Amino acid sequence: MKLIISSTSGQPIYEQIKRQVREAVLTGELKSGQALPSLRRLAKELRISVLTVTRAYNELADEGIVENVQGKGTFVMERGGERMRQQLVARVNASLDEACEAALAADVPLLDLLSMLETRYDACQHRERNHGGQH
Repeated sequence: MKLIISSTSGQPIYEQIKRQVREAVLTGELKSGQALPSLRRLAKELRISVLTVTRAYNELADEGIVENVQGKGTFVMERGGERMRQQLVARVNASLDEACEAALAADVPLLDLLSMLETRYDACQHRERNHGGQH
């Protein structure tokens, strides 16, 4: 797995690491039980702070994607893809709740909201495809 970090993307470095590791797990590039690079090694390769890598790995562990094993390293969780998917679906539902509340407050009809969602979804897919070539 090759991580590409951009200092100009506007996205925090630890978030870039998390996103790329998540994607590698979902696509099967990283398999269950596989070790991630050590904190120090990845920090050195990316020329970033060990604390930044630690934050990314800890947040991935909180999401159930990886497991930190004291003294051994960080490993992709068994069934990490399914647990990650459940976490992401929960985030989607929370975001949709917020969007629905805002739409109701602004008197946006359901069909307009659906159209807005479709537009945003398409824009996100386009953005992901463009970022996909950088991984």
